[in-house]
Amino acid sequence: MNLLEIKNLKVHFLVKHGLFGRPGGHIKAVDDVSFGLQPGETLGLVGESGCGKTTLGRAIMRLIEPTAGSVWFDGEDITQMNGGGLRARRRKFQMIFQDPYGSLNPRMTVEEIIGEAIDIHRLAESKAARATRIAELLRAVGLNPAHAQRYPHEFSGGQRQRIGIARALAVEPKLIVCDEPVSALDVSVQAQIINLLQDLQQERGLGYLFIAHDLAVVEHISHRVMVMYRGRVVELADAKTIVRDPRHPYTKALLSAVPVVDPDSKRKRIVLPDDAWSAQERAQEIPPLREVAPGHWLAIDLA
Repeated sequence: MNLLEIKNLKVHFLVKHGLFGRPGGHIKAVDDVSFGLQPGETLGLVGESGCGKTTLGRAIMRLIEPTAGSVWFDGEDITQMNGGGLRARRRKFQMIFQDPYGSLNPRMTVEEIIGEAIDIHRLAESKAARATRIAELLRAVGLNPAHAQRYPHEFSGGQRQRIGIARALAVEPKLIVCDEPVSALDVSVQAQIINLLQDLQQERGLGYLFIAHDLAVVEHISHRVMVMYRGRVVELADAKTIVRDPRHPYTKALLSAVPVVDPDSKRKRIVLPDDAWSAQERAQEIPPLREVAPGHWLAIDLA
């Protein structure tokens, strides 16, 4: 059974025009997206800025309310939950945010940041057990427990992201939504954080929805990759297949933008014009995902 099952999820935002804010239509940030994620799997979600990938991640977390569709986590539809019921389930799915500077409260110490979730879910029987738990979490993400009394501004960007990871781990989740967790970091630090996430996954059996715009990073960490374009999933396959045998024009364009180390490479950058995807899109028709090879799904007119 899938740990996470997304069924026909939609997130539409109302656009208002004029002085009096008259309704002027909707932006379909996420438009009829469906997929599953297995326990212990990393599903990469890649696409350019504005394609809807972050909105999708936040809708899964119920930080944004879906317009339609359902989010099934561990066999339960969390879109039908609110209040205490949702809070209890949310312990098992957490989020790591893109900005390691803005996602941590500058007025709280590291101990307070990590301990807050432990307190909310009553995961420590005593102050001593709480302190031990926090120290274990800091060691697990490669930080010194002696620095628990420091504030976020005393750490580097990579260290702050490690604090964010420790906070997510504090409640022993099964799934973590990673919303571009390395895009704000230096390249050398990116590799360290990616390796840390992989080690934690192996140790704890975590499932990741890893959101990014860099296909090279996604390929490295993911078991499968899902390509998103204008609110829709246009291609889904295992990571190696996406890189070696991309079928959708947009996937090919993303791959062409990945830097190549070989100076003699003859690969050319593909730039798609606004109307290049398909005539169907211009007619506002949604091509269905079709399995074009075992485990390889494609949203395109194959006629």
